[in-house]
Amino acid sequence: MKVLLINGSPREKGNTFIALSEVAKTLNEEGIETVIVNIGKQAVQGCIACAMCGRTGRCSFHDNLYLQVMHEIKDGIDGLVVGSPVYYGGPNGSLCALLDRVFYSHGADLKFKPGASVVVCRRGGASAAFDRLNKYFTMMNMPLVSSQYWNMVYGQTPGQAAQDEEGLQTMRTLARNMAWMIKRLNVREDGHPQLESRVATNFIR
Repeated sequence: MKVLLINGSPREKGNTFIALSEVAKTLNEEGIETVIVNIGKQAVQGCIACAMCGRTGRCSFHDNLYLQVMHEIKDGIDGLVVGSPVYYGGPNGSLCALLDRVFYSHGADLKFKPGASVVVCRRGGASAAFDRLNKYFTMMNMPLVSSQYWNMVYGQTPGQAAQDEEGLQTMRTLARNMAWMIKRLNVREDGHPQLESRVATNFIR
């Protein structure tokens, strides 16, 4: 069993990494392998709606970050955790650019696998960023993993997240809930709900 964690912060060892590391450590204690992929400071190409991925099975842009995430998903993961700092009440734009492409091209590979988002902020905007990230999971038939509070940790300067005892406990509870869900859902086996053929309603005709 394996969980992919995406660190959407340009600071690879900053507060978002501290929060995700707490999740990863607890998942490891529960017998689940983890891998953290860092966005870092590299520029991230956004989706251009070319629909090429629908024909080829992969995004038409072959940047290393996208390919790394794609390979982890294709190799087989049982859960996904996405973490981001809060910028103007929302997630990091580079992270959303990556997720738009990943979910559009590989959403089918993520169906029925538990997902969770983690946000880190100085003071406010966490719940709005949390809601934004959760929309990726709820559009892809992915069960949301809850915790004892919204999945947020507080900290401004690097390292401050380690002082948020409640936030780190929330991360550990999230990890244990995800481990519990993964072990009981058997996400790699058959027996998923039978989905209807997709219907799209367009209001402008």
